Amino acid sequence: MQVSSLNEVKIYSLSAGRSLPEWLSDRKKRALQKKDVDIRRRIELIQDFEMPTVSTKIKVSRDGQYIMAAGTYKPRVRCYDTYQLSQKFERCLDSEVVTFEILSDDYSKIVFLQCGRFVEFHSQHGHYYKTRIPKFGRDFSYHYPSCDLYFVGASSEVYRLNLEQGRFLNSLQTDASESNVCDINPVHFLFAMGTAEGKVECWDPRTRNRVGVLDCALSSVTADAEIDGLPSVSALKFDGALNMAVGTTTGQVLLYDLRSSNPLIVKDHHYGLPIKSIQFQHQLDLIISADSRIIKMWNKDTGKIFTSMEPEHDINDVCLYPNSGMLMTANEAPKMNIYYIPVLGPAPKWCSFLDNLTEELEESPESTVYDDYKFVTRKDLENLGLAHLIGSSLLRAYMHGFFMDIRLYHKAKMMANPFAYEEYRREKIRQKIEETRAQRVQLKKLPKVNKELALKLIEEEEEQQVTRKRKQKNLPSLLKDDRFKVMFENPDFQVDEQSEEFRLLNPLVSKISEKRKRKLKILEELEAQEQEEEEEPEGKASDAESSESSDDEKGWVEEVRKQRKLLRQEEKVKRQERFKEDQQTLLKPQFFEIKEGEEFRSFKDSAKKQKLMKKTLGDRLKLEEKLGTLNVSDTTVGSKQATFKLKKSEQQKKQQEAEKQHRQERKTLRRSANHLKSKRGRGRLFR
Repeated sequence: MQVSSLNEVKIYSLSAGRSLPEWLSDRKKRALQKKDVDIRRRIELIQDFEMPTVSTKIKVSRDGQYIMAAGTYKPRVRCYDTYQLSQKFERCLDSEVVTFEILSDDYSKIVFLQCGRFVEFHSQHGHYYKTRIPKFGRDFSYHYPSCDLYFVGASSEVYRLNLEQGRFLNSLQTDASESNVCDINPVHFLFAMGTAEGKVECWDPRTRNRVGVLDCALSSVTADAEIDGLPSVSALKFDGALNMAVGTTTGQVLLYDLRSSNPLIVKDHHYGLPIKSIQFQHQLDLIISADSRIIKMWNKDTGKIFTSMEPEHDINDVCLYPNSGMLMTANEAPKMNIYYIPVLGPAPKWCSFLDNLTEELEESPESTVYDDYKFVTRKDLENLGLAHLIGSSLLRAYMHGFFMDIRLYHKAKMMANPFAYEEYRREKIRQKIEETRAQRVQLKKLPKVNKELALKLIEEEEEQQVTRKRKQKNLPSLLKDDRFKVMFENPDFQVDEQSEEFRLLNPLVSKISEKRKRKLKILEELEAQEQEEEEEPEGKASDAESSESSDDEKGWVEEVRKQRKLLRQEEKVKRQERFKEDQQTLLKPQFFEIKEGEEFRSFKDSAKKQKLMKKTLGDRLKLEEKLGTLNVSDTTVGSKQATFKLKKSEQQKKQQEAEKQHRQERKTLRRSANHLKSKRGRGRLFR
């Protein structure tokens, strides 16, 4: 079984492998199977599923039990029983079969259209009746409601043969000179025929009148297409009541809605070969179109390619087994190909074991089709001296190079490179050196930033691996986590070990960091030796780490005191240095420009403002709290509440003073007026 994959769709070729000749005896076949591994491992799904020379047509009966195939030479038809996985019968014919149709649910009623204008009827026991049509036929269709056979061929007429009456009826006269294919819609029984002029004529069998014409030749011509001649219709297939697919001799497939004269999609095979077969796959809404070289599966709504198959031999016919993922082809070779595509559907019930087989193959990957081939570029061919093989059957063009047989490649390489043994010897020596290097001290690759932190994490991981139980899960490492990757790459995240916070929070880090620094120094020396490729004898082991416990409370307190003392001394030294710098600096006169709208009072106010601006936010808040312009209080929830009083500008102060003075003047005026009124009242009383 060969497995190929395109667009992540796996295709299993069930007929791959060598076939044994028919004339070999059973004893010799068994002997070959014992000797040859390929013959023993091949899958023969249906026994003797082949023709003597060429197979031309292949179909499946409506009940799915029988597979019928026609081929040469001599002209014959073979019937295979899927329930028995073997051949049921074989019948030889007088002339080659152009096409055939299974009229019944099983193999009991078959009609053959032959090369010599003969139409032959077979029943269950064998040959039943034989007649001739006036012109050479190319295709025919069976109309079930009226029991009529419609024959098209090298004539402008469509011949009708009624099987109930057993006689020919009046022919349908068309406008075409010749017709190539025909089909009858399974829903409303519309008869359609494809002509040599690239048109599709649709006829109503009830009235025997033409109801429509589609010009497919004109629709298949696109702006970038190069066409030598007029494309004819070579394939025709209905899908449901309204859809119809048409294949042309120039390699285009046109999908029509019968209500419109313009195609919905035009798909080009890009080989310029006639389309031989069109099938519809309803589960995934796919169209399977085939010419003599390739089978393409594409979406009927978007035209996007789903997958494709390119058999070794030319294709004559394609048959899709109903409601499954099995595909069978008739080829220009004795063996008929069987493909199984699990994405399209399950395996048929008579070979359901294929599902289990493919699942096992997916779990244990097998060699694909391309494992027996080597991909080479044009430059590789020139180096091997095989450039003259370009264009021959030994090279298969693919992308920017070619595929060639791996055996031919090895032979050519041995002849082109006589010093291959020296290269092999050097490679073996290099492998031995790598093995000896592996026995030496394994270097730990540390990042450029925060090396000590990385070394600490590595040590903690090693300790956890020793102490961790088997059932416990492995925890993710910070070094391998993408979220913390920047911490070991960006220098801005470098840990400052000289800062006050680090030294007070990690009072005992100094001792451990010294050990790590020694370890880092050893690792850096080993890395330098590795880069210079200097081979030296293994040195002594590094100093064993002291086993003294670092958790003693007394030692921790002393270390904290020592660190605080060191911090005070460092701060004192910094203050002295700042004082010396202030003494050495010479003060120079500075000139300031007063902004518009401001009055100059004194240098003290500006100096105060500058000092206030230089202070931190915390100091300014404390100062404003003292002055009373800020009030900070705790709330019941646990947060803090701050209340500010805005400072008043000079203009606001002047305005307030003027308002205050105005209010005082009005008060005095009111008092004097009241006093005068009271005096006048007293004078009247006395009078």
